[in-house]
Amino acid sequence: MSTTAEETLPVQAAVVHRPTAADSGRMSRRQTLEALSGMLLAMFTAFLSSTIVSNALPTIITDLHGTQSQYTWVVTATLLASTATTPIWGKLADLFSKKLLVQLAITIFTVGSILAGFSHSVGTLIGWRVLQGVGLGGLQALIMIVMAAMISPRERGRYTGIISTVMSVAPVAGPLIGGLIVDTDWLGWRWCFWVGAPLAAVALVVVQRTLNLPVVKREVSIDYLGAALIAGGVSALLIWVTLAGNQFAWGSTTSLALAGLGAVLIVLFLVVEARAKEPIIPLRLFRDRTTTLATLASIAVGVAMFGGAVFLGQYFQIARGYSPTTAGLLTLPMILGSMIAATGSGMLITRYGKWKIYLVLGAVFLLVGFGLLSTIDHSTNMALLGAFLFVLGLGMGMSMQNLVLAVQNSVSAADLGAASSTVTFFRSMGGTVGVSVLGAVLASRVSELTDQGLATAGVAVPAGSGEVGIGSLNELPAAIAAIVRAAYGDATAWIFMIAGALAIITFLSVLAIREVPLRTETGMERAEAEAVSPNGNGSNGHRPPEVEVAAVAPPRPSPRPRQTPPGPAVHGTVSRADGAAVSGAVVTVTDHGGRQEGSAATGRDGTYRVTLPTGGTFLVVAASGALEPHAALVPVDGRPVRHDIVLSGGSGVHGLVTGDGVPVPDASVTLIDAQGAVAGATRSNGSGRFRIPGVPEGRYTLAAAAPGHPPLAVSVRLNQGRYTERDLALPARAAVRGTVLATGAVVDHALATLVDSDGAVVASAITGADGAFEFADLPAGTYTLTARGYDPVAQVVHVAAGTVATAVVELVPPSVERVR
Repeated sequence: MSTTAEETLPVQAAVVHRPTAADSGRMSRRQTLEALSGMLLAMFTAFLSSTIVSNALPTIITDLHGTQSQYTWVVTATLLASTATTPIWGKLADLFSKKLLVQLAITIFTVGSILAGFSHSVGTLIGWRVLQGVGLGGLQALIMIVMAAMISPRERGRYTGIISTVMSVAPVAGPLIGGLIVDTDWLGWRWCFWVGAPLAAVALVVVQRTLNLPVVKREVSIDYLGAALIAGGVSALLIWVTLAGNQFAWGSTTSLALAGLGAVLIVLFLVVEARAKEPIIPLRLFRDRTTTLATLASIAVGVAMFGGAVFLGQYFQIARGYSPTTAGLLTLPMILGSMIAATGSGMLITRYGKWKIYLVLGAVFLLVGFGLLSTIDHSTNMALLGAFLFVLGLGMGMSMQNLVLAVQNSVSAADLGAASSTVTFFRSMGGTVGVSVLGAVLASRVSELTDQGLATAGVAVPAGSGEVGIGSLNELPAAIAAIVRAAYGDATAWIFMIAGALAIITFLSVLAIREVPLRTETGMERAEAEAVSPNGNGSNGHRPPEVEVAAVAPPRPSPRPRQTPPGPAVHGTVSRADGAAVSGAVVTVTDHGGRQEGSAATGRDGTYRVTLPTGGTFLVVAASGALEPHAALVPVDGRPVRHDIVLSGGSGVHGLVTGDGVPVPDASVTLIDAQGAVAGATRSNGSGRFRIPGVPEGRYTLAAAAPGHPPLAVSVRLNQGRYTERDLALPARAAVRGTVLATGAVVDHALATLVDSDGAVVASAITGADGAFEFADLPAGTYTLTARGYDPVAQVVHVAAGTVATAVVELVPPSVERVR
């Protein structure tokens, strides 16, 4: 809406022209896949590099002379750093270029990986793993945010299989590749950190070439204090749960100090967030039921994702005696289950639009999978164990992506980054705390079972002998080493029992989530819509910050040139959101006391003019049928003031125009209401997509036409406040062409006739000098083709007895009238 010298009411629903689909955030499938390729490669590299050390850890710790506590810390350091920084990356994505942030995260992670490979002590290795974690926190948050910007929730299922496969395969394939590297003598464990560098370099190049998102400019206010508080608070709490009960007692001064410090920092963080202009984690998000419940449900998923990869590798190698490579292969059932569940559930969600059932099934499979794994020991049948892992993988595949999908579908576009990273944050938090706590439980249980086993074998156990070091396991006598290995195998069941208890929380949380229909707009489209709508578009009612969007103003109906009388008045045009003029709209002008000063109805070109007795500030109200009314305060001095008005509908339609399965660009798309009036019109863009906004709810006829295709018309129902997706498949043109022959020679001026299956003549044609004919623009079907040559000629011939009569017969072409 363009207004000269006016003050807009807070409740006004102003709407501006929306750019075409290509400009407003709707990417073609090919563009989406190209952009996904670079990001998924980066995600694969990060997840692979963060878990590739799992099966290699026993070898690394042995080579660097580490302990069980350090074993856990090598993994925990990365998880801690990624967890603490994930919400910060997410908020930055709401403020800055997402593409630049993705590239920065890849670079940080790659540098940390390369430096980790040069470590000569466990302490140095842990330090560089922290740097890896900072980059990993960015990637695991940003990639989901970018996907939400490119792909609508309803269409996400088409890509869920690819995304979830990477998210499932990389964390589990990492230990497999790590084991293979460790088993290869000429490589060594250091290549576990270096192998990802070339992949990261390729990912950087691909992201630069394929990821092209519009840069949204807005006023930036970074919550530095909130970022520092959440990073410090989370780190203090995670260090506490990791070291307590191992390096110091739970009730010790050190333990209480760490717990108290973490709690104080988190409380201060909440206070700061409640007052910050751009909070790292907007607390209003938790007023949304779906976001809160999905956050709780993410905890057990994190335990399954990270704890499974870490402790299963340790179980297979130490308790069962398998090589690192074999240990990785033994986790393949979990990968397979995750891939099947993610791909299948994604396709079904896109097809039917229902998503809650798959969250519930995923939680059930997680619960059952953890329950089954809690029964294993050092002698469990490997085939049975593989079945248990397959069940757990089904739960992971159905849960990981769909939890994020549910949250992204329920929040406003302005909060997509913060909301997505919040779910990822708590999933990582679950993984970090899970690995730390479960690692401490495992160490304690192993020590207890080892003492029992040694006592049973008659071996004296010195008091205060401390924990059993993995690095010293190979130095023990065979009999004692067997006792320790059995202790590891039996103790592993305990950690899965604890994970199963967390899975109960996940099940109850997803059961309570309320299912809402999936949106059909991408994050970029929603951001544009919210940028021009004061009420926003999110379910939480948050008004997004003012966004400066580069858009081309729609052409306004040009009024006929006329002399504008002097004196106070309000004049302008009334149009729809697509720029079409609205005729017959009533514009009323009142003063502050509610007294009417004048009114006018718009003409066919949408123009209006209301002459006022004096200057002042007036309330201008415009209404037309089912379109949303407009209200604005307009100050008027002693001369006319122009006030253009845009009336929007609460609905719209968008989709793809295809012909023979191929997108059709520049197709004419028209929306016609029940009275036969054109409610909106547009043309498909270069990718075949179209969009008609600002239409009242109701039933319409949607028609499309394009050169080379017969026109198509379909019925469509538009619901208030939502965009309806309706793809249009134009039928292909059919044609019949041929030649009329007689004894091998062409016949000109022959009549060819085409008759349909009902016996009606569809078309007829006269052959030319080459005997050719053609029928175009035919609907598909079965026809009867007939052809005949010259018209028959009749004449009277008199023959007398004994004479020979001579007759000349002249044939006339069927298109030529005989002249007698």
